[in-house]
Amino acid sequence: MNMYKAMEDAWDRPEDSYVKELMKERLVRWRRQPVITRIEKPTRLDRARKLGYKAKQGFVVARVRVRRGGRRKARPRKGRRPRRMLVHHLAPKKSLQRIAEERTNRKFPNLEVLNSYWVASDGKHKYFEIIMVDPQHPSIRTDSDVNWICGEDQRNRAYRGLTSSARKGRGLRNKGKGAEKAR
Repeated sequence: MNMYKAMEDAWDRPEDSYVKELMKERLVRWRRQPVITRIEKPTRLDRARKLGYKAKQGFVVARVRVRRGGRRKARPRKGRRPRRMLVHHLAPKKSLQRIAEERTNRKFPNLEVLNSYWVASDGKHKYFEIIMVDPQHPSIRTDSDVNWICGEDQRNRAYRGLTSSARKGRGLRNKGKGAEKAR
């Protein structure tokens, strides 16, 4: 078993591996950090590499904290019957991962979101790492694997639903039954 396969197996079942203890001690530090934090290298190197990350100039990784659960909405002050208050059961139409990508894109407007993955979660928050690329960087423009992101049609990918998690939420990832309806 190679190193990447061992890492993947450990992250698949964090409660049964060394990842559980790592997560516990990391979450204590991460809670005190800002909501969007730029980090030096990915926490899950195997997952980042699968999603297109390369350890070279022009690639940036940021960790984002997103509040779990549905939408919180203030209770209306004027009169309504309780059913029409619309305080509970307001599920967002986007996944928390997609919301995290959009927030990161807002924080780093000169970068493009390539992909993202889950890192940790506790009772109150979920943590995602977002892989971003600088489309103006010379090492990205000359790399034939990633220079497709330098095109004008790739601007603001996170907002337009072109990342992998956004395509999943839009129903464009399923190939089986009902795939023709999603188009």
